[in-house]
Amino acid sequence: MSTPGTSSSAGSQAAAAGASSAAGSQVQAADDVRELLLSTTADASDPSTPLSAPDLRLLIDRLRLRSDRLHASALSFAASNRGALANALLRTASAAESSASFKSSLDSALAPLASSPDLSDLRALADRLLAARRELAERQEHLAAASTIASLAARLREARAAASPLDRATAVAELKTFLIDPDRSGSGQDDPVVFGLLRSDWEQLVDELQVGLGKNVEECVEFAPEGGKVVVRATPRGHSGGSHGVELPVALQALETIDALGYGMAKIADKMMKHILVPAISNIQVSVIEEGGPEHSVSVLSVAPSEEIKAVPNEASKLIEFQDVVRSTAEFENKLRSMMFISPDRKDGKLTQFVDDVEVHFAVRKRSEILVKARNILVQYDYDSRLESGDQGDSVVDLLFQPEKCFTSKSALLVMKLVHGALKDASLSSARVAKEFCFAARDVLLLYKAIVPVQLEKQFDSLSQVAAIVHNDFYHLSQEILGLAFQYRADFPSDLQKQVVFVDLAPIFSQMADAVLRRQIQLAVDTISEAIDGAEGFQNTHQPQHYESAKFSIEQAVFILEKIRIMWESILPRSTYRKSMCHVLGSVFSRITRDMLLIDDMAAEETLQLQGLIHLALENLSSLFLSLVENDDDSTKLDHDTWIQLDGIIPSLKKFRKLADNAENNYCSELLDMSLKSITACWESGDLARCGFTSSEVQNFIKAIFADSPLRKECLGWIVRTPA
Repeated sequence: MSTPGTSSSAGSQAAAAGASSAAGSQVQAADDVRELLLSTTADASDPSTPLSAPDLRLLIDRLRLRSDRLHASALSFAASNRGALANALLRTASAAESSASFKSSLDSALAPLASSPDLSDLRALADRLLAARRELAERQEHLAAASTIASLAARLREARAAASPLDRATAVAELKTFLIDPDRSGSGQDDPVVFGLLRSDWEQLVDELQVGLGKNVEECVEFAPEGGKVVVRATPRGHSGGSHGVELPVALQALETIDALGYGMAKIADKMMKHILVPAISNIQVSVIEEGGPEHSVSVLSVAPSEEIKAVPNEASKLIEFQDVVRSTAEFENKLRSMMFISPDRKDGKLTQFVDDVEVHFAVRKRSEILVKARNILVQYDYDSRLESGDQGDSVVDLLFQPEKCFTSKSALLVMKLVHGALKDASLSSARVAKEFCFAARDVLLLYKAIVPVQLEKQFDSLSQVAAIVHNDFYHLSQEILGLAFQYRADFPSDLQKQVVFVDLAPIFSQMADAVLRRQIQLAVDTISEAIDGAEGFQNTHQPQHYESAKFSIEQAVFILEKIRIMWESILPRSTYRKSMCHVLGSVFSRITRDMLLIDDMAAEETLQLQGLIHLALENLSSLFLSLVENDDDSTKLDHDTWIQLDGIIPSLKKFRKLADNAENNYCSELLDMSLKSITACWESGDLARCGFTSSEVQNFIKAIFADSPLRKECLGWIVRTPA
């Protein structure tokens, strides 16, 4: 017996099959009628031919016969699929009845809405319902938070009340996951205030544990540096319990639980490094002694100096004597090899390897000591304090390849002393040791090059005497480096005479000296240029306010120049000082001369004021001028010969003086005091060109002083036609 579902499915399939069969029969009938119609026409090829009465009767008979057959076929199909068709009809009726019932229920539900067009009450009710639900959710969240806070507070109290430090540490570690957010490093800016209070309480408990357990660990370990011993006890001396009296393993485990083992062992590690590891590296003997029973065990670490056997020499001269030990050891091993007492393989020569390692260790240790000394000298040396103390006599040195002296810092002298000492030791050592000494000497020089410029960078950014001293240091070291090969190469072992060189470092130090000096010169020029900017191009000096401004600028420029003279004259080598100061003065005079020649309109009174400013500058710079020339009689006045020397080393000075100073008493007087014809004659004679004036400058100068006239046009024409 089939189930209802199965029967329903079968009925559906049968109904579908019947419908398909009926549709097929209809199509087949249409085709048959078309065939009957064609077969009964007189002319089958012409569909428009009308049918006769006999043809129509024949067609009707045939159609009736075909209809009877279709009717019989339909009755047969219905009879054979009666159950399936009945089930399909029942389901159709049930679906229609359910649809009607749903329509009735829907109409009943919508009836109140249809009778009341205003839905505001319904919306208000829905809003109140949503608000109530949100409030309920918030209260549930608050209740959960309060419950969590109460639970955390209770766990904190339990952790604080725990008797064992290990239990307390375990509870603290468990609470960390609830109170500390690892993504925000413990910060809780958005958390409720009560969470911040709980977090503070937790942090206080952690601090108490760290401090207490750390003190407990310190009391378990006792250092006795005088006797060279470290005593480690299982429990602190004088304690039988409590937070500061727990056993050492328990205290360490508790510290590890709260991630504070480093904090608890910090002081122990420092003392262990100072009293154990450093002496252990320094060739001492370490032993461990166990004392006491299993309940109160004590471990004693004893540190004592070991006996010296074939000790590493401390000086290169003694290392030469050690070569006898090396040779004797090699001969001894060869003798043992010949007697077949040891392996013939020379790689097994442990004694020879030992003495060879002694030589290498000595070389490496001495190289490290030299570099440490050099670094301490460079880092600890204070340039400013040495200048303030006035200790310059001991630091004035002769340049190796220049007939001059210069002030050099003690740090450079001490560094060079280390270099000479290393190379002297290299001359007395074997090839391997000598190579290390030579490398140490190079490293010392490179260390100076690396440290000093960085250490004194701030002083290089301003005009300072320290910068001048550093220039001298680099210059002095560059010349000393050039002389190293002549001093020591012949005494080096033959294998190193062509390998070890220092001459490549000399240009580097010389370039660094030049760079420091160029930077100071540029700073001097820029500083004086800023002072001259205050003169505003020396315009309108016939007005009191502008004249005072220009005068102040000249005085300020002179003051800066005098300050630079004081800083450089006693420090730099004589030739370097003259060259540098002449460069600065040349820039200053060129700037002032250019500004004055660019004045486009100059009144008679204005020319007098400009002459006064030029005289003021030259008079106040007399001591600076005298420091640049060679005076046999130590004269304090600027005579004719002195001006000739100054004009030769400062080309722009002659042009500057030509504007207002007639110190040479030649045919042409000062330019600012000449007549138009005198200026033209002076140009034709070539005197102005020899002073550095150009044709355009002379023309502009004439146009600025003299009004337009036929004479001015004639003179300008002569100047244009007369070559310089």
